Amino acid sequence: MAIVKTTASKDVELDAKDSFLNRFLGAIERAGNILPHPATLFVILAVLVIILSAVTAWMGVSVVHPGTKEVVRAESLLTLAGLHRILTSLVTNFTGFAPLGTVLVAMLGIAVAEGSGLISATLRAVVLSAPRRLLTMVVVFAGVLSHMASDVGYVLVIPLGAMIFLAVGRHPLAGLAAAFAGVSGGFCANFLLGPTDPLLAGITQEAARILDKPYVVTAAANYYFAATSAFLIVLAGTFITERVVVPRLGEYRGDEKPEELKELSAAEKRGLRCALAMALVLIAVILLGLVPANGFLRDLKTGGVLDSPFLRGIVAIIFFGGTFVGLAYGIGAGTIRSDSDVMKAMEKAMATMALYLVLAFFASQFVAFFNWTHLGVITAVKGAEILRSSGIGGVPLIVSFIIITVLLDLVLGSASAKWAVMAPVFVPMFMLLGYSPELTQAGYRIGDSVANIITPLMSYFPLVVAFAQRYDKRAGIGTIMATMLPYSVTFFVLWTLLLIVWYLLGLPLGPGAGIYYTPATPSP
Repeated sequence: MAIVKTTASKDVELDAKDSFLNRFLGAIERAGNILPHPATLFVILAVLVIILSAVTAWMGVSVVHPGTKEVVRAESLLTLAGLHRILTSLVTNFTGFAPLGTVLVAMLGIAVAEGSGLISATLRAVVLSAPRRLLTMVVVFAGVLSHMASDVGYVLVIPLGAMIFLAVGRHPLAGLAAAFAGVSGGFCANFLLGPTDPLLAGITQEAARILDKPYVVTAAANYYFAATSAFLIVLAGTFITERVVVPRLGEYRGDEKPEELKELSAAEKRGLRCALAMALVLIAVILLGLVPANGFLRDLKTGGVLDSPFLRGIVAIIFFGGTFVGLAYGIGAGTIRSDSDVMKAMEKAMATMALYLVLAFFASQFVAFFNWTHLGVITAVKGAEILRSSGIGGVPLIVSFIIITVLLDLVLGSASAKWAVMAPVFVPMFMLLGYSPELTQAGYRIGDSVANIITPLMSYFPLVVAFAQRYDKRAGIGTIMATMLPYSVTFFVLWTLLLIVWYLLGLPLGPGAGIYYTPATPSP
């Protein structure tokens, strides 16, 4: 591969080397490399919780539970009773970990859609059919849409964005940046529910139940806000690409030749028609179960939608939707010929979840230990008291929380791992201040997303650098950071402002998910 020597590339490299941002992120990268594996980090945190529980119990630390008005004391796990509880609950801590089942079930359904070729064909169809003037918007849109298939956008949409731009005579790194912005910078924004939604909701629910045992957080808890955010990300990503990135990169003078962008084959088109027909059938069935007052997907007792099996079973909906639509495509396109093809697709998806399973095991132990010791309740009550006395609330509180999340994202890239650490502290704390777990989760989703595209510790960042080096071998981490920084800053500002407006207007974040939390009145 020839080395690309463009003035724009040299300028980017020099700017990256001399900028304060590059020096700062270099320090963050070096510090982040010292951190152990995320799973090991949870082991360390679990051990620290055990030690801290003994110290706080010895000190007699206690608080009054705001809901039950009972005195909550720190409980030590460095006792015989604590040891027995750890030994007898190790398995159930893991199997009962809320995010575990929801993520695995959702991924099984998505696996059929991905394995059949449906997702790839759909994204290609969307991009190839776009007018030239809308090309950038469609690439960003495809990146956002890929969230419904978890991380598939990193390995499919990002290289496709570069290839599309090169095919139409534009700088390929601009296409790569636009796709990366949609896939990763707007990771928690989406028009449709995906595996991330039940994953975060499960962790949020576990944290909320530290204070309110019956509290339920559905996968659609942030849907209204996330769907609106998706429009914001698409528009902002398009603007930054056209007005900042493309002019800065200039004309592409490299030796990489455009690859032929293959049109959809007759079999793929037939598969898409079959998938569309199946999707319409499923939508009709869902509407039939929700629209009528006596619909079969409504709550049997109240007849309502907010407490309906549809919302509480949204993970099952994702599973059946991905499975049936993927099957329809696969049969129509000829990519699925037997039940073995379906099972192999599911097996492949589960193989990719191996790291998550290891991480979930240790995360579940940490969460369980944290709950047993009552440190979550104590920290939340004490933290709420400090926040109340400081007078911080409303907009400053929301902005501060998002900034904290951004800073943590620079050193701990995994969304689920980071939220598993933060949620048990911040969700109850915000609840005690009168803010719903869904609002806290929405703030976290913003902070977690906007820093992804500028931190080398994000697991797919090296892959993006490798994609860039196909077109410019001189491209490195600094090149990607310098290119993606405008997206990161813009997304942070606009997305935070959107949540502030949402908060000030008191709009629901999702079905049945408001801005405020009212503690349950204790029974007389």
